[in-house]
Order: sequence, then C-alpha cells, then structure tokens
Amino acid sequence: MEPHHYNVEVTWKEDRKGVMCSPELNLGANNCIEVATPPEFPKGMSGIWSPEHLFTAAVNSCLMTTFLAIAENSKLVFSDFSCKSKGTLERIEGKFLMTEITLEPSVTISDEKYREKAEKILQKSEAACLISNSITSKITMVPTILVKESVPK
Repeated sequence: MEPHHYNVEVTWKEDRKGVMCSPELNLGANNCIEVATPPEFPKGMSGIWSPEHLFTAAVNSCLMTTFLAIAENSKLVFSDFSCKSKGTLERIEGKFLMTEITLEPSVTISDEKYREKAEKILQKSEAACLISNSITSKITMVPTILVKESVPK
C-alpha cells in the first residue's frame, strides 16, 4: 500500500488559542476548529478542544471506524454503537505524557446469541486500530453489549 498523507494547519489567533484546519476536509468555512491549551495548564481555556482531547478523540474515533469495518465484513447485525473515552495525562520523569486511554464502547445487538460475536469484533477492532497501534499509551477497553429485542434493518 502506498503511504497516505493527512494535512493539518494550525494558526495562532490570540492568547493560548488557535484554529486548526485541513485542506482535505471540503466543508467550506466549517473545516476548521478552535484549539487551545486545556484549562488545567496556566492560561488554559475551557470549552475549546485541546491537543489532549484530540489525542483521546483520535483513539476513540479510530475504534469506531475500525469496528464498523470489521462488523460489516463479519455481517454483525447491530443497532447502535457509541463509545465514551477518557485520556489520562500524567507527569512522568519530568515530562507530560498521555499514559492511558480508557475506551468504553457500547454495542446494541438484537439477540443474546450475537453477544460473543460482538465481543470478538470489539476486541479485533481495538487490536487493529491504527491509531492505538501508533502510540505508546496504554489502551484499556471496557465494553458493554446491550440486547434490544428488535433491531431495525
């Protein structure tokens, strides 16, 4: 496979805040998001995406997209997928590190008989996630499988 490239540009605006854009995202004026130092740091700003949030979101969204591909290929019938995540930032030997990402995926299936298949697909998805495989942070996954009697097709 040929290498893929993803372009992102960050431009400082004021204080500890900037704007992050990608020319590959063809969303008009909405292809940019504000980014800032998180409020836990000096002069940090609340209510704005931080690098730490984006790092955690990258792992979470990669789990979802990997799950969707594997579930489709495995013909798993499910009606819902969601995932909460928590990134842990710690100071280790004088350096700040994102040491752990906890993922809490929830998948809703139509019948108890699909539980084992859904669990296996979640495990495969976490193992195959290219973002998780690209970082040194510990990844902890705590899955929940829910059963809903009728799943719309």
